[in-house]
Amino acid sequence: MSDIEFNKNEDAMRQLVDQLKHKKKLISEGGGKKNAQKQHDQGKLLARERVEYLIDKKSNFIEIGEFAAEGMYEEYGGCPAAGVVVGIGYVSGRQCMIVANDATVKAGAWFPMSGKKNLRAQEIAMENRLPIIYLVDSAGVFLPMQDEIFPDKEHFGRIFRNNAIMSSMGIIQVAAIMGSCVAGGAYLPIMSDEAMIVDKTGSIFLAGSYLVKAAIGEDVDNETLGGATTQSEISGVTDNKFPNDKAALDHIKNIFSKLGSYEKAGFNREKPAAPVKNPKDLYGLVPNDASKQYDMHEVIYRLVDKGEFDEYKDKFGQSIICGIARIDGWAVGIVANQRKVVKTKKGEMRFGGVIYSDSADKAARFIMNCNQRRLPLVFLQDVTGFMVGSRSEHGGIIKDGAKMVNAMANSVVPKFTIVIGNSYGAGNYAMCGKAYDPRLIVGWPTAQIGVMGGSQAAKTLLQIQVSGLKAKGKVITPEEEAALLKKITDRYNEQINPYYAAARLWIDAVIDPLDTRKWISMGIEAADHAPINKAYNVGVIQT
Repeated sequence: MSDIEFNKNEDAMRQLVDQLKHKKKLISEGGGKKNAQKQHDQGKLLARERVEYLIDKKSNFIEIGEFAAEGMYEEYGGCPAAGVVVGIGYVSGRQCMIVANDATVKAGAWFPMSGKKNLRAQEIAMENRLPIIYLVDSAGVFLPMQDEIFPDKEHFGRIFRNNAIMSSMGIIQVAAIMGSCVAGGAYLPIMSDEAMIVDKTGSIFLAGSYLVKAAIGEDVDNETLGGATTQSEISGVTDNKFPNDKAALDHIKNIFSKLGSYEKAGFNREKPAAPVKNPKDLYGLVPNDASKQYDMHEVIYRLVDKGEFDEYKDKFGQSIICGIARIDGWAVGIVANQRKVVKTKKGEMRFGGVIYSDSADKAARFIMNCNQRRLPLVFLQDVTGFMVGSRSEHGGIIKDGAKMVNAMANSVVPKFTIVIGNSYGAGNYAMCGKAYDPRLIVGWPTAQIGVMGGSQAAKTLLQIQVSGLKAKGKVITPEEEAALLKKITDRYNEQINPYYAAARLWIDAVIDPLDTRKWISMGIEAADHAPINKAYNVGVIQT
């Protein structure tokens, strides 16, 4: 790669990272300054202030679903971060999942994406046996959209089902009621191991005073109905009450400082070491143009400790790179798409980002080896799909692709996926897309996720629409066809954008490339909480 090309890539990536930081800043403002001031006037901390006070000082925190609901629910004024802050952090030295309702966003009401985000937090906690802390401050289900959040399997009620399942698994759950906690939502803290409440601002009941009046004609105020004194001293629903947010959060810190030890998975870790090659070079190595080539080896050398990478079958199946390395001290198996054109020993040219039969076969065997050795798997995605055409079909590309998908899907070791560039079609699946249960999946600002690339998809959709118009007897001019193509292309490109994916929780976050090592390291540390008790078995694979 020339210096000019590197500099162009670097400038483009810096602009994308600046855009990422700007978006994160807007999201951090929640429901705006006016609503934030209302919280403070009530003596309450904001959701992000609660999280910041709770976690250990100068410790790492990774936020899950920060872009959830981005660009959605605009008819209701939007719902930044889906009205809830979720992330993995450290409390009294113990890694845990934290879920904090943001009452500045529609009083913390639950939108459909709020429910999906809470379920993702619980899923991560269950997979990794992470203790979970709920900081409750919510007005309950957002009634105008109740049909999209209330009755189905993956809707609101699943959260309380998960509370019960986690309890049976021995996963610690601690809840602090720091504001409203109403109706079905009241079960979440009370199904936790310990529930505390903040005096004067916290309240918990199945029905508020207005509903009680309408239902049974009783006149009662909310504080008498379900305030801290009522629920801690009369009903015994909550375990303790505290004078303010900080006192409740201090009690949680105290609980976590006395937790017992846990059985670990036992993933191998040595003292972390920095990469030899400068990680900041990642900005210049990866092109903003998803069709351009680059050498994925150079990316790997800037992610792994000391730049040491023990490559597996380096001369065979070169469109996928496999190898063992350490990331922040953790031993890992890496499966990465090669983005440059490579030439085989037979003189054949292999397109970058495409999975060929030999590459799929190699990757399948490597994934099996990593399971045998109990090595967490890291997938670096920049894939346009599997190779097509008569030669590939005759060579059994579907069969070899199925081997790779089978080996990956049945993995018992934890999987972590980083979407660097393209993530298209069956390539997304084979490289451990969201459907294949990665413990964490994140994208760089250059990520694109879809059935196929924007250009190919738009031309396909255009052909379908033009054929439909012609079938109705309508003549379309070249100018109209060009305008239609642009409209389709713009719409499709919006849908493959990483923020579109993050808004719908297809990925857990859009991250600065320089944070990649931190996400992988914290993810493996979380996974180490959950011993592997299942034997690796890939089932039936055609040979």
